[in-house]
Amino acid sequence: MSNGSRMDGADARRIVSFTFDGKACEGREGEPVGMALWAAGTLAVRHASTDASPRGMLCAMGICFECLVRIDGEVVRSCLTPLREGMDVRSGGKP
Repeated sequence: MSNGSRMDGADARRIVSFTFDGKACEGREGEPVGMALWAAGTLAVRHASTDASPRGMLCAMGICFECLVRIDGEVVRSCLTPLREGMDVRSGGKP
């Protein structure tokens, strides 16, 4: 197939390692960090400043800012940031 996808539905991207709040995690290279966290069972990536309620992936397309995290010291939306080997992802990104 010309678009690089596999007919059997398998994802051929390599598995990479990263950390979330110091915990070792794995995901597929290039997938959104938020989806890699979700697949690893981490649904809340920060807490709201108003009432401390858990926040995580909501819109999954970069509009809501609910999934903010710190990656290598920079606050980013986890739903838009592609996963790469060795990322240091931290909870608590603030809008």
